[in-house]
Amino acid sequence: MNSLIPYKRSVYYYETDKMGIMHHSNYIRIFEETRVDFLVQAGMPFEQIEAQGVLMPVLSVECRYKHPLRFGDMLEVRPHITKFNGTTLHVSYEIHNSETGELCAEGSSSHCFTDTNMKPIRTKKNYPDIYKVFADYIVQ
Repeated sequence: MNSLIPYKRSVYYYETDKMGIMHHSNYIRIFEETRVDFLVQAGMPFEQIEAQGVLMPVLSVECRYKHPLRFGDMLEVRPHITKFNGTTLHVSYEIHNSETGELCAEGSSSHCFTDTNMKPIRTKKNYPDIYKVFADYIVQ
């Protein structure tokens, strides 16, 4: 199993609400940014996957909020591939305040692999290079 460097960035002003905390909808966006960063780290960015005619639509997403992040806070996200069978992918996320280490949110997303017509595909059989990227990062 390979390991990942956590995804890091600060909370931007436009992401905050009237209470001065990061709006709940932005945590889902952070999950997406983390997946994009994961693929770059793994050596197969989304553009390379999509160039092969493979899409990864979201099947579900969930987030549990633990402690608010505020404008300027540095955050880091620790993603983990918790389940992968070549057809579906499940990723968990922990968002921490980088300065305090406090867990601010945790969640998960599930995805499937399809062709451009949204027909499910099996990556292990038809796209072994894509399969290997995810299989190498499964948390046991």
